Amino acid sequence: MELHTWLLYLTVALIAIVSPGPAVLLAINNSIIYDLKATAFSSLGNIIGLFVLSSAAMLGLGVMLKTSAILFAAFKILGACYLIYIGIKQFRAFGNIFQQVELEHRKRKAQDAKIFQKGFLVCITNPKPIIFFTALFPQFINPEAPLLEQFFILTLTFMMLSFSALMGYAYFAKRLKAWFLTSQRASWFNRAVGAIFIALGLGLLGLERK
Repeated sequence: MELHTWLLYLTVALIAIVSPGPAVLLAINNSIIYDLKATAFSSLGNIIGLFVLSSAAMLGLGVMLKTSAILFAAFKILGACYLIYIGIKQFRAFGNIFQQVELEHRKRKAQDAKIFQKGFLVCITNPKPIIFFTALFPQFINPEAPLLEQFFILTLTFMMLSFSALMGYAYFAKRLKAWFLTSQRASWFNRAVGAIFIALGLGLLGLERK
């Protein structure tokens, strides 16, 4: 892949990645409730999910989603239901979230696995990335060059940018953590994040094929 092509792809990918969405919200949430290590686990789960979706796009699933109304609707409803589930669970988490986390830190390994899983599921249950990859990749892939090499360049670039952006959001969110140390503010945070997840889920239900 030529340098100018890669730089153009880098710019387009970065614009898409920094736009707030479920992954960004999850990173901010984990940074404030837990720490940057927890955010790294959720972000790692997210970018592995991106690799799965990117692979699926290359194998033709993205085209199937764009042409099959039933498959697209099923994928969309699954993703929306998962986001709404996360939102309801977060919204109902009353009390001081930091006291709860101190107890959960005693089971840190299990907690990290759970956080990783949530990041992965938030990614792969969202049809937007696979449709994005399906539309974006053909613009930058040279059919006369080795496809596998180009696939890894495009996908790994997107993954690294995504991980860096999520950790960047998390770092700035962590600086606000002290503000949420009271039970009242912690409950407000839970409800706000829960409401946003629910809104994202409802918004996903309105997503149309293009």
